[in-house]
Amino acid sequence: MFAHHRLRRGWVKCLAGVAALALAGSLAAAPAHAETTEAADDSSVLRIATDGFIDSFNPFTSFYLLPTNTFRYMYENLVANDAKDGSITEGLATEWNTDSDGKVWTYKIRPDMKWSDGEPLTANDVAWTYTQMMEKEEMAVANGSLVENFDKVEATDDSTVVITLKEPQANNPGQEIPVVPEHVWSKVDKPGEFKNDKDTVGSGPFQLESYEANKSVTLKANPNFWRGNPKLDEIQYRYYTNSDAQVQAIRSGEVDFITGLTPEQFTAIKGADGVELNDGHGRRFNGISINSGMADAKGKEFGTGAEALRDKKVRQAIRAGIDVETLRKQVMQDYAQPATSFIPAVYSTWALPTDDPVVSGFDVDQAKKLLDEAGWKEGSDGIREKDGKKLELRFLTDADAPIEQNTAKFLEPWMKDIGIKLENESSDVDTVSERTTKGDYDMYFSGWSVNPDPDYQMSINTCGQRPDADGNGGTTQDGYCNKDYDKLYQQQHVELDGAKRAELVKQALAINYEDTPSVMLWYPNQLEAYRSDKFTNFTKQPSDGGAIANQVGYWGYASVESASAEDASGEGGGLGAGGWIGIGVAAIVVIGGGAFFLTRRKKSDDRE
Repeated sequence: MFAHHRLRRGWVKCLAGVAALALAGSLAAAPAHAETTEAADDSSVLRIATDGFIDSFNPFTSFYLLPTNTFRYMYENLVANDAKDGSITEGLATEWNTDSDGKVWTYKIRPDMKWSDGEPLTANDVAWTYTQMMEKEEMAVANGSLVENFDKVEATDDSTVVITLKEPQANNPGQEIPVVPEHVWSKVDKPGEFKNDKDTVGSGPFQLESYEANKSVTLKANPNFWRGNPKLDEIQYRYYTNSDAQVQAIRSGEVDFITGLTPEQFTAIKGADGVELNDGHGRRFNGISINSGMADAKGKEFGTGAEALRDKKVRQAIRAGIDVETLRKQVMQDYAQPATSFIPAVYSTWALPTDDPVVSGFDVDQAKKLLDEAGWKEGSDGIREKDGKKLELRFLTDADAPIEQNTAKFLEPWMKDIGIKLENESSDVDTVSERTTKGDYDMYFSGWSVNPDPDYQMSINTCGQRPDADGNGGTTQDGYCNKDYDKLYQQQHVELDGAKRAELVKQALAINYEDTPSVMLWYPNQLEAYRSDKFTNFTKQPSDGGAIANQVGYWGYASVESASAEDASGEGGGLGAGGWIGIGVAAIVVIGGGAFFLTRRKKSDDRE
């Protein structure tokens, strides 16, 4: 469970023991899941437990984990990331090249492609999608930073797309943007408000048929998907309000797949009959976001963040006062890697090294010194004071997230040791969502999934990507703004030399680290379990030790087939490094109201 103060090892062991007993009890008496409609042929239905949040299925506005993963099945990108190692591979385009200056990219679209409704898919759809994002603010909420360097996008004929950039850029401009059908979206009156929650038209393997809020999402197979036919008939996501109930469901065979397990849950499932575990390399980070002063892209301030947190020394003191390594080992039981920045260690080319000079560790004396330098003097009760005000902060957490609650239990005494009174404000996810959007917090537990190229994640840490108090505008990770960071972001964005670009990225990450808009905790392993007695041939990304769910692409369930079908045929599917085995005919995603963090920052596990 969650870590201990280095002076409280006995207390930590006691807490871990209590948590283990609580987990065992919850497994013995798990609450029921949301009602779902059973499919006729159980052997062809992959049932997945979830508590994921959905705001909409609009690829222009949503960036939460479950909708974004759904987009990857609904809409093909111009280029994709392969299953083997996440490198660029074919998507809508079969080939691409740049001119000698690196400013003009030309893509050839796969011939004879069709949308799921049978209409032709051409270069015009690509050009229309990108142009909408360039010209309309409401269409640029989720991915607008990806087209900021675009000068124009043209379809020179039905099979050719030409992207002209303002400046040369390092990353392929055709990645990470879902391409939508012009003949459908051009008829939408208010595309920024469009929920896109039924009868969708797309080019990916699945299409959204219907969505009933807090109950179900039904996806059906796209008969025109270019990669082939499905092995499964359905994929059914079932919503559970309690994560331990999900564990009980996989043990009992009520569901067939579960991801996002805590270390305690992962350990509890070991040895269960018919269940296989997967400890996958993660592409996520978890940290504590600090409200250093919220403002929109124009600098208009909002929120109730503590004035003290505007001082970098106070934020640095908070980090120095947290025994992150102990948290990682005790809470995550070593199912996580040490973290330095918002680029996970799995992307070693870009990640800030643990031995970088800017990286510091747990140091109570240094934390106290920093607070002294910031003018906060220890009061008679041990809590620091300045100008007649106590140094009191709020830590906003999700009441239903054990990791967050346990983190808070350890942080409170640690902060008290350095003279900060920290109050855990535990609430329901909707309240957390509303408050974090409005900047009504001091600290909260955060996390994002990061794609192989660092450009997007870096972009949402720039000044111009900050939304307003209503969540309008861009997308921001921590409300961070530093002009020197922005300058390095722009430099790496256009640097074509790989080694030079990596150095620029690390310089930017070092600035962000020193500014401390957040305290990075760890890069969690993705802990998963599936019913190996029912299904086989799950595809991991990366193929060597990777994860099954929450991938950068649609590979995870693409090759899955019934274990009985494989036994009968004597051969298995396989997508992995290069092959393709078709994707399921339909999917039902049963979701509940168990949303996590904010319209701009839901639960730590809910952001892409």
